[in-house]
Amino acid sequence: FIVVVAVNSTLLTINAGDYIFYTDWAWTSFVVFSISQTLMLVVGATYYLTFTGVPGTATYYALIMTVYTWIAKGAWFALGYPYDFIVTPVWLPSAMLLDLAYWATKKNKHSLILFGGVLCGMSPPLFNMVNLITVADPLETAFKYPRPTLPPYMTPIEPQVGKFYNSPVALGAGAGAVLACTFAALGCKLNT
Repeated sequence: FIVVVAVNSTLLTINAGDYIFYTDWAWTSFVVFSISQTLMLVVGATYYLTFTGVPGTATYYALIMTVYTWIAKGAWFALGYPYDFIVTPVWLPSAMLLDLAYWATKKNKHSLILFGGVLCGMSPPLFNMVNLITVADPLETAFKYPRPTLPPYMTPIEPQVGKFYNSPVALGAGAGAVLACTFAALGCKLNT
């Protein structure tokens, strides 16, 4: 059952690593995909954690997601797609924070939802950006993998400089921190 949950969350998360592929949309995509990654991780990891009641299982869940994603992205890589993002196991440290919140508060579910949710929600955009800076070169990726011509409704709009303080990491972390609490609560609720 846990394998089924992990496989499905991996499938839902897998393409979210390719925001760098959409170079014209990179700013927006970073925020949206960071949030989607966070929510998929939080709901599954919290479910698994409260299902077993053993601190450490959230990290194990993230490890399953990571390994499955490496396998699936490996198939894409063989077809010539970029392999960036997923090479680095960005979900693991966020899941570790969930485990830590659960363990440090003596298995208090409310603390897991509040503290774990905030910590896990804020951290992925930070790890993602570190990963982008160290692993991927956006310009090189853009020239190496040119997009086909986009239909008119998909044509990117010039970014509005200064909107949301012009920080995709801050916006992703802020939105993630709020939404992850809700999804952590959902993960807990699935066990009752």
